Amino acid sequence: MTESVAVHPLVSPWGRFGLYSFFIDAPEPAIVDTGIASSPAEGMVPALEAIGRRIEDVRWIFLTHGHIDHIGGAYALWELTGRRAQVVIHEADAPMLRSRRAHVDEYLSGRAQYLNDPDGEAKLTAATHAVISGEMEPTLLVRGGETISLGGDVSVSVHSIPGHTPGSVAYVIEGQNDVFVGDAVQVHGAANGFPGFVDPAGYRSSLQYLAGEIRPRHLYLGHPYRTADGTPYGVELDADQAREALQGSLEIEARVKEAACTCLEEGLQDSDSPYSPFARVAEDLGYQGDPTLEPSPFFTTLHGYRSTFDRLTDDEEISTRG
Repeated sequence: MTESVAVHPLVSPWGRFGLYSFFIDAPEPAIVDTGIASSPAEGMVPALEAIGRRIEDVRWIFLTHGHIDHIGGAYALWELTGRRAQVVIHEADAPMLRSRRAHVDEYLSGRAQYLNDPDGEAKLTAATHAVISGEMEPTLLVRGGETISLGGDVSVSVHSIPGHTPGSVAYVIEGQNDVFVGDAVQVHGAANGFPGFVDPAGYRSSLQYLAGEIRPRHLYLGHPYRTADGTPYGVELDADQAREALQGSLEIEARVKEAACTCLEEGLQDSDSPYSPFARVAEDLGYQGDPTLEPSPFFTTLHGYRSTFDRLTDDEEISTRG
């Protein structure tokens, strides 16, 4: 029987919550997610030295999705490995690694229209330059279904789990079912207290897939996501905690979906509420968090339901006319 591969969390402070990467201590060592520009030199190097490992020896950089707090340190980490590490990302999120501007365009096409911040584009542009260490072409594009050898008997399988972003993926250490999901399991969200995802149907089906097919022995999260009372789970969940977090995430999504559908069916109403035009959703859910704090999961998620609703409405109109 192959000895299990050790996994070490690597934390980088930033803003209201910590960013977590994970070191897979395989024959060809890997790091899952990279934090922001300063994370590799200031966080990863000393953390690896403390366990007798060197960042120069890292051979794989696995990115769970394309948000700035997960890919921001990718270029810097790649440089510290002597440009020898393979950089892996899903093809749908690869534009976020290639271009800082892609993050700004994503903001403008979604949550920006609800935030009413005339300086929003400039702020995010500045943030991408501050926290993304460099634009780069990934070494390996994945779609899900791939298996990557980390040397010896160690391999990692890639699973597409869209929802939080179009290109969110889970990396699974084969044989021990350790699962790295980045931000794809939101429960009640992190610091903002609301789950964030752009594709509600994709998020729901991905949670069902993780719970029913993958069934993690350990589940590794990108942030300490929270229960209903605000208690953080931490980022290393055992099998029981993983089942609880996945089921909780599904239950919360169902509640948000019901509130969103009611609001959309009644028609969106602009108001002075900070939650406008989704004030009815915040009221129904009892949500009192600040919806303007980036990454603004309240508006990101509700825009996802709105986009789905509008698309279904358009399809029904086309069907009726046909």
